[in-house]
Amino acid sequence: MVSVKPNCWSEHGELEAVLVCPPSIADVPTLKIAEDVQWSAPVQHEKAMENFLELQSVFLDAGINVLDYSKELSQEEQSLSENLLNRFFVRDLACVFGNTILPGHPSISMRQPEYVQAHRVFKSWFGTSFIPQEKVGIQALENGDVLVLNKDAVFINAGLRTSFESIEIIKQHIFQAGFSEVAIISLPRRGDTLHLDMNCNVANEDLVVAKAFMRHFPVRVMSEKGERYEMTSVFLQRHGFEVYWLEEYNSVPDINYFNLDPETILLSKQAHKQMLKNHPKLARKKIIEVEVTELEKAGGGIRCMTLPLRRK
Repeated sequence: MVSVKPNCWSEHGELEAVLVCPPSIADVPTLKIAEDVQWSAPVQHEKAMENFLELQSVFLDAGINVLDYSKELSQEEQSLSENLLNRFFVRDLACVFGNTILPGHPSISMRQPEYVQAHRVFKSWFGTSFIPQEKVGIQALENGDVLVLNKDAVFINAGLRTSFESIEIIKQHIFQAGFSEVAIISLPRRGDTLHLDMNCNVANEDLVVAKAFMRHFPVRVMSEKGERYEMTSVFLQRHGFEVYWLEEYNSVPDINYFNLDPETILLSKQAHKQMLKNHPKLARKKIIEVEVTELEKAGGGIRCMTLPLRRK
């Protein structure tokens, strides 16, 4: 069992430990193959690995504990793992709710093996802090659809990859972990709205960045006392978040960023940095630009590639 005890109550607290995984050793050599595996462009392994190492170095330079679950796999498991194209998208595998880790469950079969492998490692590492899939019983829940807003509220999208039924199952575990509300939004089921974190993200302790169309969506707010409906902005504002509505954006690099600590955001070099800086609450933020262009061709960004295990 590793020495890391899970502890995450927000998306913006100072990061102490994070899970990552290197990209596959396989190239995706042609546009036809890329489209068939639902990527946007061909990818070269060497460039993808350079991107990964640059991202990892940011964490190591900051003194953050970096865990790679693939290093714990057997030789036989490794031979499979290193050929799994999407294995570096570790965010979907699980989510830390307070001191509890709940598993994800893939909605597409090609990602099933990495979930099985990672969850086996998590059971070994985290003991009773990790509640395994067989005890939770979800069928489709990818944690790119989950935002842990603060110690009270969790925001989840029931969309293309996450089902209402799975959220209904995990909500009681989230309440038991110490949160008081779970809000469900149901975004359009399209590639550009694949996960919640391609549409909105926490940028400050009191600020959420979101695509402008989300202001028209209601959310179903559930607590142990019952449930009701609110508009997205009302729910977020009630929990202390102003919303910075974006009219123009590039979904992955602009919104799928990662908070290193309350003062620092990791941002893709492809992102429109000034767009974030234009908001007064973000004007003085430290922004670390990371070259992840090759990895982003797989359809996800920096947040997708990182699973926070501990934040202050």
